[in-house]
Amino acid sequence: MKRIFLTLAVLANIVLLITFGLGWQIGDTTLLNGRDPEVNQRIGNHLLVGLGALTSATMVHALILTYFMGTGRWIEETSQAYRLSGEWYRQNQRTKYGILPGIFISFLGLVVTGAMGAVADPATAVSLEKTLGIHDSTLHFGAAVCTWIVNLIVNMTQYFAITKNSTIVEGVLAEVRRIRIEKGLPVD
Repeated sequence: MKRIFLTLAVLANIVLLITFGLGWQIGDTTLLNGRDPEVNQRIGNHLLVGLGALTSATMVHALILTYFMGTGRWIEETSQAYRLSGEWYRQNQRTKYGILPGIFISFLGLVVTGAMGAVADPATAVSLEKTLGIHDSTLHFGAAVCTWIVNLIVNMTQYFAITKNSTIVEGVLAEVRRIRIEKGLPVD
């Protein structure tokens, strides 16, 4: 799981960075009263890749949540079947619930960044500039930078959580193996 997660997380973060680069290259959105076809094409590319980045980053977080739900259920059922200590399951649950706030914050950041991008779009009538005193594109840029940094940190904590959970799973497997050998049951 560590290798799969690492590959997907790296790819998702690369797509986030590509989106960032495309946004950086948009240029002056006020040219020709917002009707410059080249600028509008760059906005469209940034938007589409941004939606892909949002989807890929969200899918990585969903994969991690699914992994912890599955291993948690397996540890719970295996612990009951072999009358193992409940400590394995409690460790798994602590690890799983430890990553949930990061998943929530990352997802919230992705959505806020997208919303700020919609506000920064010159084709929209909505603006927060008068309310907050900060240009809409600056808000979007700040949200994008913060979201990427948070997502990267959360991905690193998720990687460490997977490593910790792998140790828990290996401990359960070792204990089951020991019990099966003691009872003369087949192993492997």
